[in-house]
Amino acid sequence: MEKFISYPISVIYYLFFISCLLIFHPIQWICLTVFGYQAHKKSVDYLNFCLIKCTNLIGTTYQFDNKDSIPKNVPIIFVANHQSMYDIIAIIWFLRRFHTKFVSKKELGKGIPSVSFNLRHGGSVLIDRKDPKQAISTIGKLSKYIEKNKRSAVIFPEGTRSKTGEPKKFSESGLKMLCKYAPSAYIVPITINNSWKMVKFGSFPMGLGNKLQFIIHEAIPVKDFPFEEIIQKTENAVIQSIKI
Repeated sequence: MEKFISYPISVIYYLFFISCLLIFHPIQWICLTVFGYQAHKKSVDYLNFCLIKCTNLIGTTYQFDNKDSIPKNVPIIFVANHQSMYDIIAIIWFLRRFHTKFVSKKELGKGIPSVSFNLRHGGSVLIDRKDPKQAISTIGKLSKYIEKNKRSAVIFPEGTRSKTGEPKKFSESGLKMLCKYAPSAYIVPITINNSWKMVKFGSFPMGLGNKLQFIIHEAIPVKDFPFEEIIQKTENAVIQSIKI
């Protein structure tokens, strides 16, 4: 029944969603070209605010737990499980004060209005999964960037989205490189729940009435632990709070 009801609602949703992407693409370009980084960031923030409001049309709500526990004025490495693209929209808007930058696959760097432009010009990095050397080098540059500017990187160490919410084994290489060149950073594990349910039928129609939960866990100072302990603490924190 949910799937049947969702068809007409999803059409309306996608009309608004795609319109936002198309409208904000030239706005981003103008903000970046004429006014610089801060204006461009504001345009990206409000793009994602509008996309959040679009998802409200299909009954999606968002809950961020323990957001105030995130350290301020230091580099942050957010490490989360990955369930859908809606993870990213929510993180950009609700954690906007931390200037979140993403480690994304290179395929997303072209062809998607607004999204591709921001990934190429907003400080995020695009990696080639087939070229580990390029990927590690590129992540290293992001690590140095957040260390210098006290901003944040977001990485999904599972490497791909979970279609059922079941967590996958964390890959260590990307996170290890982020830690290496951002020694003053704090790892902040995030557990994401229910995001996969938005796309449980595929891209169309949308899942209806889902409450997305983002649980912020205790920050881990990179400098205080060997990497083997960091990855273990981080993975345990994320996985133990996943609800299937």
